[in-house]
Amino acid sequence: MGKTALITGITGQDGSYLAELLLREGYRVVGMTRRTSTDVHERIGHIVDDIEFVSGDLLDQSSITSIVAAVKPDEVYNLAAQSFVPASWTQPVLTGEFTALGVTRVLEAVRTVNPRIRFYQASSSEMFGKVQAVPQNEDTPFYPRSPYGVAKLYGHWITINYRESYDLYAVSGILFNHESSRRGKEFVTRKITDGVARIKLGLASELRLGNLEARRDWGFAGDYVRAMWLMLQQNAPDDYVIATGTTRSVGEFVRAAFDHVGLDWEKHVVVDPRFYRPAEVDVLVGDAGKARAALGWEPETSFEQLVETMVQADLERLRPFAAV
Repeated sequence: MGKTALITGITGQDGSYLAELLLREGYRVVGMTRRTSTDVHERIGHIVDDIEFVSGDLLDQSSITSIVAAVKPDEVYNLAAQSFVPASWTQPVLTGEFTALGVTRVLEAVRTVNPRIRFYQASSSEMFGKVQAVPQNEDTPFYPRSPYGVAKLYGHWITINYRESYDLYAVSGILFNHESSRRGKEFVTRKITDGVARIKLGLASELRLGNLEARRDWGFAGDYVRAMWLMLQQNAPDDYVIATGTTRSVGEFVRAAFDHVGLDWEKHVVVDPRFYRPAEVDVLVGDAGKARAALGWEPETSFEQLVETMVQADLERLRPFAAV
């Protein structure tokens, strides 16, 4: 029999790519989802019949513990969180409950049910925030600049604490920005590619954005979930930065997206102060040298390929509406 993996947040971008990878590796894949009256399986519709689903809630310790006991996973990937940074200012307490304390609840379930389970925590480059060094690696001090970043930092440190206190195989992947056509449209990269496709197809005339000077290290989500899996296949647990090592501005992403469809971005983009963050993270760029050396991991998708595939996916999705 193959291994069993339990994924929280399986219906999200990363969860969908991770589920695909684990199925290819012969795993039994179990996804934990919250009960909802709407269909949230859009990203995993093509593999939904190959996944088992259980209902649980990161706010409810008993449900998490019961699920871990029933599923008997070899590996747990905790990807669930309130992950949209701007929303963390309007919902800071809820963000803390899901993104910080939710990690503790899953770790506590693992410790209680079977401490031999291997645990992956989705940490974030947003923990670096007001960066203390460029590029950022595993030893760079943290300085989060949003309730989301603060909550992720709690999740990161509680994972280390449980590893050292209870001898768990518990690791954190400090993932820098990773995108795809499955990214939610509230995120700036997908907002850009969706907007570009709408403008190209005559469904819109302008794209309103915030700070075009903010710089990020953008990679492809499909590459990054491979790193998650590799972290749980090592002899000893450790934490890793996962990044491309190259930084681009939001403006550069905009330009690349508009160039792909042959349009001048300056004729369509409007900078709107409403979309600025209360406390901006100006530049994030990661050093994944440790992951390259220890895991043999390398990003395989270039920035240009990433932008082009995202724009193309949105063009194909929206083209039927342009014909109406």
